[in-house]
Amino acid sequence: MTDEKPQNEQPDEPLNEMWVESDSGDEPVDGRLEPVPDEEKAPEERTAGKKVSGAGVLIGVLLALLGFAFVVQIRSNTTDSTYAAARESDLLQFLSDLDSNERRLNQEIASLQQTKQELQSGAESRDAALAEAKARADELGILAGTLPAHGPGIILQFVENSGTIKAGTLLNAVQELRGSGAEALQIDGTGGSVRIIASTSFVDADGGVRVDGRRLTGPYTIKAIGDPAAMRPAVEIHGGVVAGVTRDGGNVIVNQRDVVEINEIRTPPELQYAQPVR
Repeated sequence: MTDEKPQNEQPDEPLNEMWVESDSGDEPVDGRLEPVPDEEKAPEERTAGKKVSGAGVLIGVLLALLGFAFVVQIRSNTTDSTYAAARESDLLQFLSDLDSNERRLNQEIASLQQTKQELQSGAESRDAALAEAKARADELGILAGTLPAHGPGIILQFVENSGTIKAGTLLNAVQELRGSGAEALQIDGTGGSVRIIASTSFVDADGGVRVDGRRLTGPYTIKAIGDPAAMRPAVEIHGGVVAGVTRDGGNVIVNQRDVVEINEIRTPPELQYAQPVR
């Protein structure tokens, strides 16, 4: 007896098939699976593909950079090994040339340092010589009366009482001051001022005194720059300048000053015959 299946029975469905219901709730047509549209997928499922593609791009960029660095390193090692293939004789020649260049540069450095020291020494010597020459010129200018001067000293005021101050009395006062160390002298009187130098002359003239051709009348004032402690006793000594003025009918007032100003200057004479000895 043969078994026969009823004609109205349906064949068994595969176990791995799933039915997807449509939005309308109807069964699928012909019993086949319908794919799920992207719009109905979860957000994580939609972005998974994009994340995978972005990571791939980043990995590719990193691999390219790594390859580039590797190529650069290889080329650098090739360049640094330039002398690796050189022969021993060539390397010895290179070292010899370097030693020669080093010796030559050291000699140039030593020469330049010596030149620098000589220039510095010469500049210092020149500056010292110029300073000494200027100081000497200032001293000569003060002694010759071509420069004004100031410094400690004394001032002598000659007052005429019952007589007239003579040229010899003034000249005697100048000599005493010079002998006691006066470095700069000036005489003032009615009629002007005269800077007293080594060649200054005093001559009596018409009730006054002619000093280097300029006529002055009393009262007279003599300014002297020097050591007051040495000059004052020289003019006040018994029988000296003060005593002589008193005999002429006058009086001398001695004032000691910390600063005496001498502003009168002389024009240097033009020499016609005298020449310096070289």
